[in-house]
Amino acid sequence: MTGYRPFGRTGVQVSPLCLGTMMFGPRGNPDHDDAVRIIHHALDSGINFVDTADVYSAGESETIVGKALAGGRRDNVVLATKFHGALGADVNEQGNSRRWIVREVENSLRRLGTDWIDLYQVHRPEPGTDFDETLGALTDLVRQGKIRYIGTSTFEPSAIVEGQWIAERRGRERVVAEQPPYSLLARGIEREVLPVAQRHGLAVLSWSPLAGGWLSGRYRTGGGQPASSRAERQAARFDVSSPENAAKLAAAEALARLADEAGLTLVQLALAFVLEHPAITSAIIGPRTFEQLDGQLGADKVTLSRDVLDRIDEIVPPGVNLSARDAGYTPPALADSALRRRHACPPAGGG
Repeated sequence: MTGYRPFGRTGVQVSPLCLGTMMFGPRGNPDHDDAVRIIHHALDSGINFVDTADVYSAGESETIVGKALAGGRRDNVVLATKFHGALGADVNEQGNSRRWIVREVENSLRRLGTDWIDLYQVHRPEPGTDFDETLGALTDLVRQGKIRYIGTSTFEPSAIVEGQWIAERRGRERVVAEQPPYSLLARGIEREVLPVAQRHGLAVLSWSPLAGGWLSGRYRTGGGQPASSRAERQAARFDVSSPENAAKLAAAEALARLADEAGLTLVQLALAFVLEHPAITSAIIGPRTFEQLDGQLGADKVTLSRDVLDRIDEIVPPGVNLSARDAGYTPPALADSALRRRHACPPAGGG
């Protein structure tokens, strides 16, 4: 692992590669002992930053991370987790309300086997909940010593700015980090999210740098539809026959050829590209196996030439997401047609 990077303006230093643990548990690698060994291998290789979430395998991922950090490893790890997603049948066992946050942080602390969380992140926006309500609860947790810093994930630029405004005007703890999707195939955050993060001194830890597996090297022209657990859960996102996915497949093929010419694997090219952007603090890798982890370790040592970066811009232009699904979040103004129509009518045949 090469030199550590400043985590925004907090004074904390983190590794350029952050170990994501979404694939530990039933949705990926269900073997706890094997997952613990993978986490230990990552830590022994110099990674000091681990990211998880309460909804990853319904809390089981946090439990695995807690096992891996037991026995004296916790103190040297910057530990991040998230809240927001539904974790029960009750309507209030989810979301960004104070009621849920103060309850769920205790559950995460218990599963992780720790007294504090370094970075507690709002996993997705919730426009129906006043962001001051959320920041107020998180501020209390910081002052109680249960969390150290506040982060967001997949927030729109305006929401990022709103968080900074609320902190300044209402005396809340400041959001210090944003976690957006970013890859060679999903460059939309280059337009506003990354410049806004730089303007406010936020750390940025990007998720899905391999575009959900599209940049793993398995998706190649003429190779058919690769089988994967993600493709089973999100068929539309991985169907190679759809027009937008056909564009991703063509781009992945061109990028694989470019990687070959540069003497790199496609995985190395993809991770090095993400880490090249000056706004990016860490890229979150999400291995399921030892082999996948070893294929990603060392990518932070790769430096891409200007010619290679120019070629990448020709294949996927800056600021472009080849698929709208890869944005990770659709604002209500786009998801709900009634919000765009002054005189919304019920569907034909409705009452």
